[in-house]
Amino acid sequence: MKAMLSFLLLISIPALISSDFIITEAEQHKSDYANTVSNVLKQAGRTLKKRSTEEHGKKRDLEIHAMKIESKVSSRFAHTVVISQVLNRANVSKEAFFEIELPKTAFITNFSMTLDGVTHVGVVKEKEVAQKQYQQAVSRGQTAGLVKVSGRKMEKFKVSVNIGPNKKVIFELTYEELLKRHLGAYEMQIRVKPQQLVNHFQIDVHIFEPQGIAFLNVDANFLTNNLTSIVKKTLTGTKAHVSFKPTLEQQRKCPDCHETILDGDFIIKYDVNRDLSAGSVQVVNGYFVHHFAPANLARIPKNVIFVIDHSGSMSGTKMRQTNEALVKILGDMDTKDHFGIIIFDDNIDTWKDTIFQATLENVFEAKKFVKTISARGGTNINDAMVKAVRLLDKAYQDKQLPERSVSMIILLTDGHPNSGESNPTRIQQNVKNVADGKYNVYCLGFGYDVNYNFLEIMALENNGVARRIYEDSDAPLQLQGFYDEVANPLLLDIEFQYPENAISESTQANFKHLFAGSEIVVAGKIVDNSLDYLRADVVAKTANENLTLQAEVKISGAENITQQQQYIFGDFTERLWAYLTIQQLLEKRISAETDEKKNLTDRILELSLKYSFVTPLTSMVVTKPEENKNDTFVADKPSEDEKVARPSFPGHSMGVSSRFQRPVYSYVDSDPHFIISINDRSDAICFNIDGKPGAILNVVTDPSTDFVVNGELIGEKKIEKNVKMNTYFGKFGIVNNQMDMKVEVSTKMITVFHGEDKIIFPWSSTASLTKESFSISIAKEKNLTLTMGDDATFVIVLHRVWKNHPLHRDFLGFYTLDSHRLSNRTHGLLGQFYREVNAEIYNIRPGLDQGKPDATMIVKGHKLRVTRGYQKDYRLDPKRGTNIPCWFVHYNGKGFIDGIPTDYVVTSLFDTLYS
Repeated sequence: MKAMLSFLLLISIPALISSDFIITEAEQHKSDYANTVSNVLKQAGRTLKKRSTEEHGKKRDLEIHAMKIESKVSSRFAHTVVISQVLNRANVSKEAFFEIELPKTAFITNFSMTLDGVTHVGVVKEKEVAQKQYQQAVSRGQTAGLVKVSGRKMEKFKVSVNIGPNKKVIFELTYEELLKRHLGAYEMQIRVKPQQLVNHFQIDVHIFEPQGIAFLNVDANFLTNNLTSIVKKTLTGTKAHVSFKPTLEQQRKCPDCHETILDGDFIIKYDVNRDLSAGSVQVVNGYFVHHFAPANLARIPKNVIFVIDHSGSMSGTKMRQTNEALVKILGDMDTKDHFGIIIFDDNIDTWKDTIFQATLENVFEAKKFVKTISARGGTNINDAMVKAVRLLDKAYQDKQLPERSVSMIILLTDGHPNSGESNPTRIQQNVKNVADGKYNVYCLGFGYDVNYNFLEIMALENNGVARRIYEDSDAPLQLQGFYDEVANPLLLDIEFQYPENAISESTQANFKHLFAGSEIVVAGKIVDNSLDYLRADVVAKTANENLTLQAEVKISGAENITQQQQYIFGDFTERLWAYLTIQQLLEKRISAETDEKKNLTDRILELSLKYSFVTPLTSMVVTKPEENKNDTFVADKPSEDEKVARPSFPGHSMGVSSRFQRPVYSYVDSDPHFIISINDRSDAICFNIDGKPGAILNVVTDPSTDFVVNGELIGEKKIEKNVKMNTYFGKFGIVNNQMDMKVEVSTKMITVFHGEDKIIFPWSSTASLTKESFSISIAKEKNLTLTMGDDATFVIVLHRVWKNHPLHRDFLGFYTLDSHRLSNRTHGLLGQFYREVNAEIYNIRPGLDQGKPDATMIVKGHKLRVTRGYQKDYRLDPKRGTNIPCWFVHYNGKGFIDGIPTDYVVTSLFDTLYS
């Protein structure tokens, strides 16, 4: 029987590394054996004998014998290789999962698994070709898997393989990325979290920068002062080396325990030497790369129009965080800057109908205005953006603004346009027409359900960028961080010039602005083989004058310098050129018309396949050995909307925690079906609960936060003898005693109790209510979103049926969107699954129903028969629903839920399980 190892390795540049073992033995005697060993160890005490016994026991399980992360950085281009060796010391087969998170801007270039001396290498293919191979694998019943998981800065790569007794597997993954200069430094952040002792753990980072390295800082926040010497750092002019190789003893939290200190961030920051020059040009193998970020330049004044969404969906935490961030941003503005503020819901309002200089008095008055902004109404983005452009136009006409200055519009919204002009394409065209290339438009999308693609196109068409602001406690810092990136313009209208007919296929060479702390990179091919010197001219405008800078590099000399550094991969300039070209073409493709889009697609695909990059147009196909079959694994690179898309409701925004990296299935709907994510949200389990009409079931209980959700069952209109009656949730009661809040939601109305106060909302209206850190937002006849401070966010969906239907009644569905602040004591039919659920599913076989295979599942120490099926998720489509594949647990979830269904029955809608 197989056991399962869940191996989690997280890396990014910013890199994250973590590994996590979850071992599930299938043998029936596991529990008794584990208890016996535990008792023996307790009696022995914390002695060397105990350590020896434990280590001997561990060798019988799957273990990471060695883990190495090596990164080579040459002229900011990082080539990172992750190698992990996993041993199976047991006498049974086990399954090892290799997971790695890498930066969203990185491209996977290689992956291999070596098992029984045979190396299985991934191949990069066109996405459609890979998809067909994937579908064929699925149709053959193989455990193929698409990887599209991501978080704020990372994407997840995951693969598993079965390891035989006393065997080992070596995983190796390579990815490449151009490190981007951010606020004056390049940063490599590695989160180290193996959650166990590793025999050979090693991080090696080699950096080569021909300009010379100005500073190199290394910080490992999990190391105590007396252990900082574990980190070795050397810096000699153009080269730097950082190594981290803790021994087993150095990894221990204490001399006699097996907990590891490796739990935190390992961060490397550096910058290169700079002066007022044309920058650094590197030439290798006929390709050049030009880095430009001059020092000692005066800042250029800027003019900013802040366009702030204060529609109803911004109520509560989002509005408070926006106000907080805007007050801080206003306080940081330079007195030579100018600004204006527009707020919008259904209507458009301004803080004074003009632009003002950022004097202390004006900033003080603006802060007072910002603090009064509250959320209400719809979302009229079109008129707000047109108004912003007209404010800037009028200010220039009236000669209020400096001639040499940077003008920008910063839009912050959390929703979809649903008031005024609501067609996204027409809004984009309207903004493009009125702005006419004069102003930068930056679009900040607050939350997961915002129409990010709409915002991204609008920004790119107007010399700007789009960013997602993640709903979390640090949202104000995210807003301020973005503003800091554009707060200090240094140059305007920058143009890079190279010898005519000597250079081809150059990346972008004209830029509207350069901001302090950033860097411009240009790369290209040298086609004139007789060229001895490569000359680069940079022409730009400063705050007061026109500027021309020139650099000249001897080609043979430049290549010799690089070739002397043996640890640097020799074709890095060509790969950097290909990487940068693909990234820029992908950006152009977002807003391109049909014909141009096809040409861009063809070129991106050509380069991706030639250089083996996993891009949004390609996939990596890995055929892995599995007993008597070959499974196919496909690794994709998702688009931004795929990366963090959250199910949403029309015209309504939902609060979602950035903790979740893909849609989470934790809900109950219909008659009643419970759907729960398993295995890091890559699959789901479903079960039904059969109850009697009038029974009240506890759905969520958290004694630590005094938070409760109960649901009351209703039955069908007609009762037929000897026929099972379907039941549904017809009413929910939600309690937060710490806030003194109660909410009763029925199919007729929503009643909110706050102390002695009682407010009733009908389903026939769109409304919102905010009280302290509690907020409720109702979408007419569709759903309501309820947020209790930072603790939890839920959506209740209203299902209406035909009024005179002979059998069915109106009913409700309950969906959990954010529960990460609830405590580990949380329980209930849904609440017990708010912590990660891991299950092993194997022995897939034909079931009793054709097309619905059965399988064996090991979960919570139980071995269960489960059946593949589908349940409905009504978040995206409240009428028809979306099919969600899941493994159905029979007999009221027996073996999957704790206890039996009657354990969850309470006496009243606001009762608790722990009273």
